[in-house]
Parts: sequence; structure tokens; C-alpha cells
Amino acid sequence: MATPLLIDIVSDVMCPWCIIGYRQLALALEATATAHEIHWHPFELNPNMPQEGQNVREHIMEKYGSTAEQSDQSRQQMTRLGAELGFDFKFTDDLRMHNTFNTHQVLHWAGEQGRKSDLKMALFTAHFTDGRDLSDIAVLADVAGEIGLDRDEALTVLQDQRLAPKVREELNFWTQQGISGVPSAVFNRQHLVTGAQGVDNYKNILQQLAAHHGED
Repeated sequence: MATPLLIDIVSDVMCPWCIIGYRQLALALEATATAHEIHWHPFELNPNMPQEGQNVREHIMEKYGSTAEQSDQSRQQMTRLGAELGFDFKFTDDLRMHNTFNTHQVLHWAGEQGRKSDLKMALFTAHFTDGRDLSDIAVLADVAGEIGLDRDEALTVLQDQRLAPKVREELNFWTQQGISGVPSAVFNRQHLVTGAQGVDNYKNILQQLAAHHGED
């Protein structure tokens, strides 16, 4: 493709399938040598989650009515898929689910410096591999600092909430587009693909888009 494929990805760092889906898509993009441009967009899995969060296992069982056994099976599946994709899930019994409005603000700030994707990856690792508390703005600022961004500025942005209106506006925009679950990827602003599709399915999607583009 002469022009890069535009990929808008709506996701949340509390969503394990979001990092799985992204890693699958990245492999498919590499395998098909697809020129592309990725833009990350915010989604709150749990906009009404209280500040202290909730135990992930309890939350999933409440939200989806799953049993402890189903929860274990799901974790094993995600851990295996993650390992195949080079991502290390370390699920623990005390892993917590948090609201991510502040997380999306620090990501927006990183995006203004061209580093949103880098920080997004670091936050997935901080949550799922290292079990760090992303509801703590000091932790969010630490993670930003660890990838070479200005920690103090990140903390100030989170303290004064200057980006809250912009993030809220963007969250509302994607909800109004009908996005109700993540990961959701929109290719060239017109083809919506939801869920983690697997490397082969993503390859097929990319090849179809390339063929379609060639016919234009």
C-alpha cells in the first residue's frame, strides 16, 4: 500500500485481550509487510469503579457470572497466548481492577510527545506482569519516567487534571460510535473489527484490505 493503513485502536490497559489482540495484530502487520499508522484511543472498562478498585477475580465473576474454575481456565488460556506472543501475564489472587480515567490522561499527554504507544505497552506490563497499582498517580508518573518521559510533568498533569475534558470528550466520541467492548480496531476509518482475532485472521483482514485498496 502506498498510503499507510490507518488503524484506530480503542482499548483499556485493564483489558488482557487488548494486549493479546495488539500483539497478534502487530505480528500480522509484520508478516504482511503492511505500511501502517496506529492511533490509540481510550475506553473505560469500568467507569463507575470506586477508587480502591476491586479484586479482578471477584469482579469478573460478578460481571460475567463466571465460576472460579472458569476464571482459572481463562487465566491459563490468556497466560499461554501471552507467552506465545512474548507477553508475560502474572495473574495473582490479589490483582485488582481499577478505573483508568487517569491512565488515559497520562496516555493522552504522552501522545502529545509521540510516545503514546510506548507508554501504553509499559502500562500493560506494569499492570499484568508487575502487579503495580495504576490507580495511584505516583505509579503512573513513575512508569512514564521509566520510559524517558518527564516524571514530574506527568505527575503535575495528573494532579491538575488539565487533560480530563479532552479525554472525556474522546471517551464519549468512541462510545457514540457504538464501541461497547474492547479491543476494537477500525481500519481506514470504515472497517470495524472487535476482539482479539488471532494472527491468521488479522493477516486475512489485512490482505483483504490491501486487495480492496488495490481496486480503488
